[in-house]
Amino acid sequence: MFGYDKISLSLSPGPLFLILGLIVLIAYTFYVYRFTIPAISPLKKSILILLRTLAILILLLVLFEPIITFAKNIIIEPTNLIFVDNSRSIQIKDGTKREEVEKNFLNDLKNSNISKSSELYSFGSKIKSVNYDSLSQFNFSEGGTNFSEIFSEAAKTERNISSITIVSDGDITDGANPLFTAEKLNIPVYTIGIGDSSRKNDVELKNVLYNQMIYAGTPTTVLATINNKGFAGKTVNVSLYEGSKLEDQKNIQLSPDGTQNISLNYNPKTAGEKKLSVNISALEGESTKANNKKIFYVNVLSNKIKVLLISGAPSPDVTFIKNALTEDKNLMVNSITQLSQNKFLENNNRDRLIDSANVIFLIGFPTKNTPDGLLLKVQTEIVQNSKPVFSLLSNSIDYQRLKLLQNELPFIVQNTGTGTYEIQPDIQSDQANNPIIKNNASNVISAWGNLPPVLQPDGTLVPKPESEILSKVIINNVPVNRPLILTRKLGTKRSIAVLAFDIWRWKLQASENNPDIFDSFILNSVKWLNTKDEQKFVSIKTSKKIYSPGENIDFTAQVYDQSYNPVSDAEVNVYIKSGSENFNVIMNSLGNGLYEGTLETNKTGDYSYNGSALQNGSKLGSDAGNFNVGEVDIEMINTRMNYEFLKSLSTQTGGKCFLASSYDQLFPILKSITDNSSKEKIETSESNLWSNEWLMAIAILLFGLEWFLRKRSGML
Repeated sequence: MFGYDKISLSLSPGPLFLILGLIVLIAYTFYVYRFTIPAISPLKKSILILLRTLAILILLLVLFEPIITFAKNIIIEPTNLIFVDNSRSIQIKDGTKREEVEKNFLNDLKNSNISKSSELYSFGSKIKSVNYDSLSQFNFSEGGTNFSEIFSEAAKTERNISSITIVSDGDITDGANPLFTAEKLNIPVYTIGIGDSSRKNDVELKNVLYNQMIYAGTPTTVLATINNKGFAGKTVNVSLYEGSKLEDQKNIQLSPDGTQNISLNYNPKTAGEKKLSVNISALEGESTKANNKKIFYVNVLSNKIKVLLISGAPSPDVTFIKNALTEDKNLMVNSITQLSQNKFLENNNRDRLIDSANVIFLIGFPTKNTPDGLLLKVQTEIVQNSKPVFSLLSNSIDYQRLKLLQNELPFIVQNTGTGTYEIQPDIQSDQANNPIIKNNASNVISAWGNLPPVLQPDGTLVPKPESEILSKVIINNVPVNRPLILTRKLGTKRSIAVLAFDIWRWKLQASENNPDIFDSFILNSVKWLNTKDEQKFVSIKTSKKIYSPGENIDFTAQVYDQSYNPVSDAEVNVYIKSGSENFNVIMNSLGNGLYEGTLETNKTGDYSYNGSALQNGSKLGSDAGNFNVGEVDIEMINTRMNYEFLKSLSTQTGGKCFLASSYDQLFPILKSITDNSSKEKIETSESNLWSNEWLMAIAILLFGLEWFLRKRSGML
């Protein structure tokens, strides 16, 4: 009826009461018009009875709050998403004719019987939709290969995705490894490998391990992993540079095992952001020299960090966190542990420790027994002196008293319960490279997902709008939209919250095959919390520090006034310099104090930038930084097709991996999937008749018409 498969009416409190009410009102109407003065004709009497009955029926319907529901069955046709690598690595000359293979695939796809049921995308650093009539957009010029963007695109759609096809060499140069995210989508992934998977004679700087936060005057070690094939016994120089200054150099003989680790010493003299690089001297006959160098940036701090743990009661969480912190010799760790109303485990000067702390950990604090003076002192330091804070819950925490600190925490306490949930972390896919979450695991997201469960209190703890959710939760293997790990950065204020307790269990995950996620998380949190933004009200950052040639440099900015209110109408300009060349980016406002802008450049080298924000001609603040373009072309580092990754991606999602020479076998499979993947969806819409002004207008019209006919007939 009217294009709908089902129309239903629901009433409150129920149809039985409506029928009883209707019978009573109709009987009353007949009784009223049984005898009239003066007497009227049966026709006129019937009309008056009908008018009043209809009017009363409408009023009765409004009283019973009727809702009419329209339902329609919709057939959702399946869609195949096809992503084709558009990065510069497709230009690598390895004898497999990568560009030609991809262009042949695109033409065959365009002419196949699955093109109408498929959506085509190019991918590199970004995902772009491509029309089949615009295949010239594939120019293989993008400076990165980000597989995680593919599955982020698929996850946010409500379409009936029957399969995902990826045509690529499998070399991830940007973003996180997507295996864990791809498995959760439950969509088969088919991969077509482009390039040569065999290893050629080469010397490769495979990896560089370093501390992102180090201290001036404190020696540290940079660990370089070197792979070689075909050059065992040859001698190379391995050098560490700060900018153009040589910091350490070693002559090594390449191992016959093919892999070896080299330690390089670095002793920074001054604080600030430093650009470091590790170089391996080139040998004749290497397949590529692009992978002989890596660039990275470190933050050099001036002093040791004073960390203070304040806990409402002794607990394993306090013990394990304190042990993790004391392992770092660059931290000075103190604690205040409450035992009862006015009794503490440590005999120390609590006020002086709170005053001198650089970072404060609140573990199950405050409780109902926490002295008012201690709570007020902590509140003053965090609020007035902008002390960064790490907050961890407990089963004895007093949420009403916690609200005194709520303005400085990344969440709001709406309500609380008495129970708990056993939960596991569900790290968001875009957070794999977050400095707080990051560790040495080959798959960061999967490593976090395998941690033992911890306890989360029942209740509603809501992230603030400016907070960032690093992890949600998994309950009984089901992802749930509840926050677990939150961060907040507002002006110079920083905070982290873990909305759970008994996180000491995460320490039990440590083994030879798994990183010590617990210690890394705690130490990374301290370093992030202690990072000082040089500018108080304006923060301008690039999306990353190392860019490939031709890759867009994306800037983001946050602008606040003197009261830390977001400013959305400022003029934000960024001035960029590289050698003798100067550039200017005018940032666009996104609202809520956020701005974005992009620089397009093909010039390689070191860049510095300085940006400022003006409002009505008055300067709000400024910020500065550095980045590098193209000194190392990450797309040309690995000339080998990563067949192992492509195979794992397809196998673990229920798909299949094809070599370039047999991609034509994929088309019949996609056709079969399309023919058998239609879904039926029931689309419903509701209309609240009781709030419809037209019903009231009709009722008034009916009563008015009845009154008019009664008066014309001379009735009372």
